[in-house]
Amino acid sequence: MTTKKQPPVKQPAEAPTGRVGNPFLNAEFYNRMRDYTERDAAFSKELKSIGESGAGKQSTDIRTAPSLQLLRAVVKKGLSLDAMLARMVQGVESGLWEPWMSAFGIEIRGVNYAKPEQRNARLAIDMSLACKINSVFANAGVTNWRSLVAEDCVQIQIDKPTETTGAKVYAIFYLDAPDK
Repeated sequence: MTTKKQPPVKQPAEAPTGRVGNPFLNAEFYNRMRDYTERDAAFSKELKSIGESGAGKQSTDIRTAPSLQLLRAVVKKGLSLDAMLARMVQGVESGLWEPWMSAFGIEIRGVNYAKPEQRNARLAIDMSLACKINSVFANAGVTNWRSLVAEDCVQIQIDKPTETTGAKVYAIFYLDAPDK
């Protein structure tokens, strides 16, 4: 036994890893996983993967995001989502914006109501297990839509489940996205 103090062992510096890949972006993988996994467990696995990979920030304006193309064509309250977004950008019928968006499970988190200016809206799309837009994507056969939307959005917000409420997941998009 030595009485000399040993120098601390230096750990090799870990290389910065960057963004974690989301395997659920692959529809074939998602479908294989769904063959042997229950609905709630599949949602939990996809949610964990989305949380680890984070927002992709590939197309942050809700009007141009490729993952939301199906949703923009859906008609509710007599207008398609695309038409509703166009009216918001124009600044007309501002009293109807909240009910329009809530019909799709979209929450307006912040918006500039001044008529001649940009909206600079932050829109939160509900991606929870029982969200309003799930049927739109399910009817079109897009099972991994949450992962696809997460790749386009600017931010992912995940509220963990409690004893009384389930997990809430939101994808945040801009309307009149700020210039970079």
